Amino acid sequence: MNDKTSQWKPNVTVAAVVERGGAFLLVEEQTADGVRYNQPAGHLEAGESLVDAVIRETLEESAWRFTPSALIGVYQYHQAASGTTYLRFAFAGELSDHDAGRTLDTGILRALWMPVAEIRSCRAKHRSPLLMQCVDDYLAGRRHPLEVLHHHS
Repeated sequence: MNDKTSQWKPNVTVAAVVERGGAFLLVEEQTADGVRYNQPAGHLEAGESLVDAVIRETLEESAWRFTPSALIGVYQYHQAASGTTYLRFAFAGELSDHDAGRTLDTGILRALWMPVAEIRSCRAKHRSPLLMQCVDDYLAGRRHPLEVLHHHS
């Protein structure tokens, strides 16, 4: 396609997948479809690296400082209702400081830890099917070194 007006671009997002003792860090958020669950996740900002984006989004949505250690996978999801396609980069990593007094992003009701069985049982309240897919891939041991990502500014 040479016509620049016909170029299509997905919405690039990042997500943090963090497990402690069989439970995963999730956020409960108010959406147009009601209250939904998701990993701490959000959009890549202009000029930002994917790693910097997941660190920022995790802090903004959960008040936890996240250090990514591996890329779990890259996921393409087309949301039929909105016609939007998302390209998600999901990261595994560790948490350090928690700022309990930090105000969370608009729409985020709370951060919580949820066991895998509970995550599976509430699929109707998932923000997208990517939540469960990322957990399943994490549990399957999928990890790629962060060196597969290159950010050129």
